[in-house]
Amino acid sequence: ITPATVAVIDGEIRVGLSADELNHLAQSKSLLKVSRRDLPYVVSKGLSGGTTVSATMIAAHRAGISVFVTGGIGGVHRDGQNSLDISADLTELSRTPIAVVSAGVKSILDIGRTLEFLETQGVCVATYGPSEDFPAFFTPHSGFTSAYNVHNPSEAAKLIASALLLGLQNGVLIAVPIPEEHAAAGQQIEEAIQAAATEASLKGITGKDVTPFILQKVSDLTQGKSLQSNIALIRNNAKVGSQIACALSKQVREKTSKSLISQPGKVTADADVVVIGGINVDFIAKGKTKELQFGQTNPGSVFQSFGGVGRNIADSLSRLGHKPLFISATGADANGDAELNYCKHMNTSGVARLDRHTTATYCAVINENGELSLGLGDMDIHQEITERYVSQFERQISSAPLVCLDGNIPISTINYVCLLAKKHNINVWFEPTDKEKARKPFLSDAWKFLSYSSPNLAELCIMNKTLGISTPDELPNTLDEILKAAAALSRPLLEHLHCLVVTLGPHGVLLCGEHEAGTINLQPRKLKKRKQICALHYPAMTVTPEEILNVSGAGDSLAGALIAGILQGKDTDTCVQMGLLAARTSLSSPHPISPMLTLDSVDPNKIQTQKWQKPTFVKIDQDSGIHF
Repeated sequence: ITPATVAVIDGEIRVGLSADELNHLAQSKSLLKVSRRDLPYVVSKGLSGGTTVSATMIAAHRAGISVFVTGGIGGVHRDGQNSLDISADLTELSRTPIAVVSAGVKSILDIGRTLEFLETQGVCVATYGPSEDFPAFFTPHSGFTSAYNVHNPSEAAKLIASALLLGLQNGVLIAVPIPEEHAAAGQQIEEAIQAAATEASLKGITGKDVTPFILQKVSDLTQGKSLQSNIALIRNNAKVGSQIACALSKQVREKTSKSLISQPGKVTADADVVVIGGINVDFIAKGKTKELQFGQTNPGSVFQSFGGVGRNIADSLSRLGHKPLFISATGADANGDAELNYCKHMNTSGVARLDRHTTATYCAVINENGELSLGLGDMDIHQEITERYVSQFERQISSAPLVCLDGNIPISTINYVCLLAKKHNINVWFEPTDKEKARKPFLSDAWKFLSYSSPNLAELCIMNKTLGISTPDELPNTLDEILKAAAALSRPLLEHLHCLVVTLGPHGVLLCGEHEAGTINLQPRKLKKRKQICALHYPAMTVTPEEILNVSGAGDSLAGALIAGILQGKDTDTCVQMGLLAARTSLSSPHPISPMLTLDSVDPNKIQTQKWQKPTFVKIDQDSGIHF
């Protein structure tokens, strides 16, 4: 376990502080007390401060931390029924999924009403130890009880893991009583608290100034005994919290390994689509100059996120109202833990944890304009997404309305799924991922059982070359020539595929498929029958270079939103517009799939500022060629 102290330093939220920064926090007289409410102001002004429980929960959760230790949480202040003075810690516990380990509620507060408020907010509260007595910070007994108790780190970890698995999106409070050897002074401290609270009331001290005043006054009245007890309980909380965090990490690894490998095919929830593909840790390095100089250090910024084509598509679908079963493989290492923690909103019960392999990593170097200059990937673990492993999920695959494959998985696995598609009449979407991997289904007849694919023009050329079909020596540059080439290269593949979504970067998307009433029918088909084929060109949405933060997930966002639209029975224009909106959202986010992606954010009817151009119709004749 690595401890990480949270604070705001010069307007930056830090998770993990250096020794100098800790000393600065301890000694500075000008620091602010930063709660959720204060974060925007403090960050915008470049100020520094210590974070309250609520602000620390936000930062820790964003960093992928599941267990947070503090002294005591805030609560309902005495006479709170009249003043409505209620700590933001309580509402944060109701909306941020992280476990908070504390010595209960600060005894200067109304503990009974605090527990009632937490119950109303749906927060699970458990006392750590043999008793359900709820601790009151300096004393192990407050006169109130928790709903539950956990006896040891393992039980606490199981409780936390269950809360995370259920996806309830609220926290868990583990209340740890102060050690008995330090509780003897509790009565004296309680008397001092009562005196300090009375003095604060008489002096008109309110709001966030109450707690610091009372704590200092109590320390003075008890001649430092309260400070000694405070230090003791914080140390004890840190000890218990670290034990719980270790137990939680161990349980996540063991449960994932056993449930996914020893018990094949058992998934945590019903899936309405299956995605099989890669998951990896992404490092996005963006230069601050238009042209990067290789062989030397370039100024820029580096951001870590979580990607992988399959993961990205499953993430998109999860955020757009679906329940995809994601099948992949990751290492039983820290990167794998971080990935799965980040993907808690997804059904990752199909992700294998492999002890002797490292989690896949990908590094993209992009220039100031957001254009990819270089990509490096350590993706060997994706070869472990084998036919044998995937066959454990045959029931889920065979019953899914659509299965999405990315090109990272082995050829044998692609062939296996395509044979299942033939047998069970499944619609399969193939996302090529790159030129070399685009050829995989086309090395055999497996491609004939695909329904959809979303290549770029270069990948489309490779698909044709693999089938022995002639392709242009050089890719065209003008839009008209690009559209003609894409339509011509799509024609032979549409002998078997239902639809091709050819991504054209800044030129948008060319949709190629069966002509139906002036458009293309995107809906899955049970029986393949050949009709007149055509193409529709949809221009890209405008994105300025300054808006581009990450180029690694735009195509995956497009595919995920398109699939969501198809599964939701949307018309063709709406499906493509959903995809374009999702791609734009991705480009403007540091994450491959933007956390801001929702059904509303990709609903063309709710984006009033966007004026959609009518797509260009391209007729594809078998004999006479391409006609605009």
